[in-house]
Amino acid sequence: MTTVALGSALLSACGDTAAPGSDGTDTVTVGVAGNIFDVPLRVADAQGYFSKRGLKVEFVTVTAATGMPSLQSGSLQFLNSSPTGFLGALAKGTPVVAVGVDGLGNPLGLVVSKDFAQQHGLTAKSPADTVARALEGSTGGSSSANTKAEAEMFLKDNGVDPGEVDWVSLPSPSADKAALDEGRIDWFVTSEPLPLQIQHAGDGVVVANSRTVPEWSSDYAGYGQVVVARKSFAGEHADTVRKFAGAVREGTAYLAKHVNDPSVVPVAKQVMPGVPDSVVQAGIQEVEWPLFVDMDAPTWRRTRAFVDELGALPDGAKITTDDWTNEYVR
Repeated sequence: MTTVALGSALLSACGDTAAPGSDGTDTVTVGVAGNIFDVPLRVADAQGYFSKRGLKVEFVTVTAATGMPSLQSGSLQFLNSSPTGFLGALAKGTPVVAVGVDGLGNPLGLVVSKDFAQQHGLTAKSPADTVARALEGSTGGSSSANTKAEAEMFLKDNGVDPGEVDWVSLPSPSADKAALDEGRIDWFVTSEPLPLQIQHAGDGVVVANSRTVPEWSSDYAGYGQVVVARKSFAGEHADTVRKFAGAVREGTAYLAKHVNDPSVVPVAKQVMPGVPDSVVQAGIQEVEWPLFVDMDAPTWRRTRAFVDELGALPDGAKITTDDWTNEYVR
């Protein structure tokens, strides 16, 4: 399926309902961010899990700023959302509901420059506390409040004061990479596969990831990505939501079972074009893909606490059992 840009054509495409096709299928639009968490949806499409349920899916690239408004306007029927975006919408009173989970934890990588790694004797196998101590007094790149907060969690847990790091604010992960290449920063944290891609090119070393940093794992951070719909749409089109959520769940389960299978790489490269196959494969393996997991209140409490620890939620923001459901994946 070709990703389309969000524009006037989309705004008039489906409105508040799925668009019926002449072949008996319904077309639904789903907002995706163009990151690694979109892979289960692409797998579901490639494996025919949508089509066998009578759905045709249009993937629409959105941003953190445009995703929820597009969902609310009816331009999208579904949104593959980060917990931060979903919980932020709930805090504003936006009537949305999580109908499935398609990723756990945070597939982050902390990448240091090649020179910094050599100077401090760091490798991909260095213990977490050794890495953290080496970063004391270093220069770190920061292109988002979330990734900076996640880096600070790692430092504090290993006894290093984040205030001892000289932080350089940058506009994007690609700007982080440029600054690393130019020697203006020693390291940065961002989502995979960029850190692994830098390592693959020989320009840096990934010295921490969600396997070595407990605060980035699902046991600490909870849900990594959720499928969201408007409450009104879910109530009025329960069958469509059930078909969509079921297909995504099946795609996520397929990915969980075939995470080491090279056959998933071509599908994943729809999300990560231009990334080397080996890096795509390694990036997929960094994510905890749930195998038919149901959402539950304790994990949502953990997720909310994690997002709050990032400083990304207004005071008093909460999530209740009215805001998520497993009804559509059973």
